[in-house]
Amino acid sequence: MNPDDPLIIQSDRTVLAEVDSPRFAEVRPLLARFAELVKTPEHVHTYRLTPLSLWNARASGVGSDEILEVLSGFAKFPLPSTIPSWVRETAGRYGRLSLRRAPGADLLLVADSAALADELIGHDRLRALLGTRLSPTSFLVPVEARGRLKVTLVDTGHPVEDIAGYTPGEPLRIPLRSHSRTTGAAFSLRDYQRAAVDSFHLQGDDRGGSGVLVLPCGAGKTIIGLGAMAAVGTSTLILVIGVTAARQWIAEILDKTDLTADQIGEYDGTVKDVKPVTVATYQVLTHRDRNAGGMPHLELFNQRDWGLVVYDEVHLLPAPVFQATAGIQARRRLGLTATLVREDGQERSVFALIGPKKTDVPWKALEATGWIATARCTEVRLTLPEDRRIPYLTAERKDQHRLAAENPRKMDAIRAILARHPHEPTLIIGLYVEQVLAISESLGIPHLIGSTGQRRREQLYADFRAGTLRALAVSKVANSSVDLPDASVAIQVSGSFGSRQEEAQRLGRILRPKPGANQAWFYTLVTADTVEQDFALHRQLFLCEQGYEYAIVDGVPT
Repeated sequence: MNPDDPLIIQSDRTVLAEVDSPRFAEVRPLLARFAELVKTPEHVHTYRLTPLSLWNARASGVGSDEILEVLSGFAKFPLPSTIPSWVRETAGRYGRLSLRRAPGADLLLVADSAALADELIGHDRLRALLGTRLSPTSFLVPVEARGRLKVTLVDTGHPVEDIAGYTPGEPLRIPLRSHSRTTGAAFSLRDYQRAAVDSFHLQGDDRGGSGVLVLPCGAGKTIIGLGAMAAVGTSTLILVIGVTAARQWIAEILDKTDLTADQIGEYDGTVKDVKPVTVATYQVLTHRDRNAGGMPHLELFNQRDWGLVVYDEVHLLPAPVFQATAGIQARRRLGLTATLVREDGQERSVFALIGPKKTDVPWKALEATGWIATARCTEVRLTLPEDRRIPYLTAERKDQHRLAAENPRKMDAIRAILARHPHEPTLIIGLYVEQVLAISESLGIPHLIGSTGQRRREQLYADFRAGTLRALAVSKVANSSVDLPDASVAIQVSGSFGSRQEEAQRLGRILRPKPGANQAWFYTLVTADTVEQDFALHRQLFLCEQGYEYAIVDGVPT
C-alpha cells in the first residue's frame, strides 16, 4: 500500500480517484483515455471501466498492458483479481473480428478463431445478417448489411474492425493554401492538427478513413476537416448543425484552400446547391415532407459520388442520419466533436457507424501551449427569494427546474459579473427563451434566439466580432458552431438539466486564443439547495475530467 497513490480499483470496475492525492493531477489525463467519468464530488472522483471505453482506447492506440500499467501503477491497493483478466479479455475483443473485401461484390467477416465464429451464429440477430459460412472462421456478408452488422456486433459485445476499404469517390484536388486568402497571413496545420489528420487518414491505408477526432472548441476542428479533405482528395459532403455553421465552413474552405466558389455548394432550408464540396445542415436532411412522407433530403447522400462525409458536431447527430449512415459504409466518414458524450446514450452507434475515436487531444494540454484560452470556471450559488420558496417546494419536480432556473436574483449576479469585467466581450446564455428576452430587455442588449432571422444573426455576429457590441444574450442556439472568437466571458444562467455535452459546448464558446493574457471566464449561476444545484454537479462531469475546477461562490459576486 502506498498512501500517496490516488486510485482505488474495485471489482465492479469502478475506479475511485482521490483528488487530494499528490499524484491525482498526473493520473487524471491517463485515466481519461480508457475510463468514463461518473461523478465528481469534492474529494473522490468516480470513473467506470466499460467495454466501449476500452475499445475506443484500443482504436486510439492504447493497449491493455498500458491500461493495466496505469491502474496498478497508481493504485493504493492491489488490483482485484478479476480486473486484469476482464480488461485483457474485453479490450482484446477489438481486432478479433474484421470486415474485409471479398471477391465480387460481397464482404467477408473474418474471426480469429472458429470458436468465436460459432459464438456469432449463436446470436439470432447476427445470424440473420450473415451469409454463407465459407470456412470455420469466415462468413460472406451482403454489402448492404455492412452498417447494420457493425451496429449489431457492437451491441452484442463484438466490435469489428472494418478494413473492407472505401469507394474512391469522385476525384477532387483540394490543395491547402500557405496563406489566408482573406488576410494574407501565413497558414499551416499545427502539429496536433496534422497528427489528428494523419490518425484518420493513415496514408490511405484501409485501417484509416473512418473515425472520430475529439478536440476542444477553439482548437480548429474545421481546419482539421480541411486537412482531411486535402489528404483524401475527393468530393466531400459536410454535415453541420445549422446555417451559420454551414457558412462558416464555406468561408474557411474559400479562405484556406484553392477551391473556388463555384465548386462549393450550400444545402439548407433556403439554398439547395449540390457541388463537388457541399455543406448541408442536419435540419434539412431530417426535414419530413408532410405530403410525400419520409425525409426526401436524405437522398443527398447518393446525389454525388462522395468520397468523404464529414460530420461536424457528431455528438449531436440525429437518429435519421445514423440510419442513412448505415447505408453508406463504403464512403469514408470523419466525425468531429469536442465531446463524445451523447445524452441519448448513442455513443455505440457513433463507434459502429462513424468509426472509433482516433484521437482525443486533452483540453488542458492545448491550454498549456496557448492554443486555447486559459479558462477560470466559477459556480455562483444564489438563494431563492422567500416568496418563491413555497411555490418551488410544492411544485411538481418537472417544474422545479424552471422555477430554480428563473431565480430573479440571477439578474443581480449578471450585473455584478458584467461590472467585474467591464471591457470583456460577454455571452449571457440561457435555456428558456422568455428568460433570455427578459435579460436582453433589462440590460438593454441584443438577443439571439431560435426565431432570430439569419440576416439579423450575421449582423449580431459581425458587431460582436468588431467590438461594437459588448454583450449578447443568447439561447441554446448558440451552444454549437457559432464563431465568436473574441468572446472571453460566458455567464450561464440556465441549462438543459444535467447535460454534460451542453456544459462543454458553452465553455467552448470562449476558448479561442485571446491576445495578451489569453484568459477566459466561465460563470454558472445556480439556485442553491434546489434540483438545479444537483444538475449542475452532473453537467460539470466532462469538464472536470478535462482538468477544469469550479470555484464555488455563495451569493452575488463582489
